[in-house]
Amino acid sequence: MSVHPKKHVEDCRQLFAIRRERRSDVAARESLLDQAFGTGRFAKTSERLREGREPAPGLAFVVHLAGRLVGTLRLWSVITGTGHACLLLGPLAVAADVRSLGIGAALMRQALSRAGALGHRAILLVGDAAYYSRFGFSADKTGALRMPGPCERDRLLACELVPDALSGARGLIAAMPAPPSRLSRLIERVTDREAAIGQPA
Repeated sequence: MSVHPKKHVEDCRQLFAIRRERRSDVAARESLLDQAFGTGRFAKTSERLREGREPAPGLAFVVHLAGRLVGTLRLWSVITGTGHACLLLGPLAVAADVRSLGIGAALMRQALSRAGALGHRAILLVGDAAYYSRFGFSADKTGALRMPGPCERDRLLACELVPDALSGARGLIAAMPAPPSRLSRLIERVTDREAAIGQPA
């Protein structure tokens, strides 16, 4: 008996699960990113704000489907030239053979929800407004901001988790210094405890 394509997609959506990234995910995550973006990903302007750093505590996610890592999304602490603390989202990647299952959208919703719950006020990203606008991102608040390298103006987008969080934000976006190790460990413990209770997929 054949299975209707729409029914197959719905069944698969019940099988994938979003969880916090672990050290054991590193090799599979890097392989997925290479497949999605190629080695040229290291030359991207956004990489200047990520290289040599860890993601913001509690804000690195992966998706597993049938025992395979098929999705990844990480957020990074950054700050504007005017001192507006925010997050940089990316990269977001989903394995090519499962992109019809809504994994990318599920990762975005999880990231926005967790960032807000952890008290972050705004998120930046470099990407296609046609895709990210559905999650509340636009270039409305980024006109006076600049990345540390080449970046198409209309691809620098922002989503305010708190109204007017980026009001008056200007200048160069820079990497935020890492929090003190005790604070970082505390955030990790809190998010680990919540993950044990269960995270929505």
